[in-house]
Amino acid sequence: MTTTIAVIGATGKTGRRVAERLEQRGLDVRRLARGTSPTFDWDRPDGWRDALAGVDRAYAAYVPDLAAPGSDAAIRRLAETARDAGVRHLVLLSGRGEAAARRCEELLFASGLPATVVRASWFLQNFTEGMLRDAVDTGVLALPAGDVREPFVDVDDLADVVVEALTGTGHEGRVHEVTGPASLTMAEVAQLLTEAYGREVRYVAMGFDEFHGAVAAEAGPETATLLAELCREVFDGRNVRTTTGVLDALGRAPRAARTVFAEAARAEAAATAPR
Repeated sequence: MTTTIAVIGATGKTGRRVAERLEQRGLDVRRLARGTSPTFDWDRPDGWRDALAGVDRAYAAYVPDLAAPGSDAAIRRLAETARDAGVRHLVLLSGRGEAAARRCEELLFASGLPATVVRASWFLQNFTEGMLRDAVDTGVLALPAGDVREPFVDVDDLADVVVEALTGTGHEGRVHEVTGPASLTMAEVAQLLTEAYGREVRYVAMGFDEFHGAVAAEAGPETATLLAELCREVFDGRNVRTTTGVLDALGRAPRAARTVFAEAARAEAAATAPR
């Protein structure tokens, strides 16, 4: 009997990597997002059951973030829908140090659906392919993070942990809290980006109100409020320590920021080189 694994959020940073890894193993993967068929839209729960019909295991990355209002209701409904559709194991991406994310984790574990949580620190790839990628080009990394340290995690490491949780044994009921091998300040991140890309990147510490105004001007007040409050919550020192989550799940150490940034810079240079 063929096992089908659904990846909810298959076009995102983590979902894309998880789906690729599962497919490379020859597994039957159902990529789910707003633009797929069947479709999966977090704002349209009536379609979730059809999207999960025939699925044995699933990975879910909630959009926009478990810190957003309404995430608890969405995760509760997802767990119920997945259980009723016959899903036997759900792996949920969660955010480290986020109170709302912790509530979602508790709801999932209390739902009766066998589940695993992968609780992650900030992604290194936010600087190379995400919301902060422009900082490399502009040379200014502006955030309300002060000099607080964060053990940024490599999304490729995270994806490997998710795949292990989906395909391995003994992961039900567990929380894999994943970080990188060292905690870095934003100034140190900027220096590593400078070294990797060969052009200066400076860190500029912003106040929360200033950050909110800058984001609101480009992405709207709702997104600005979400990001500003998320930064206020997690950049208070609560996430400074590193964990052994990657080592415990995979039997190897997590990759360092310098390695991840250097690899991304080489890939970008190869992609833009004259042919």
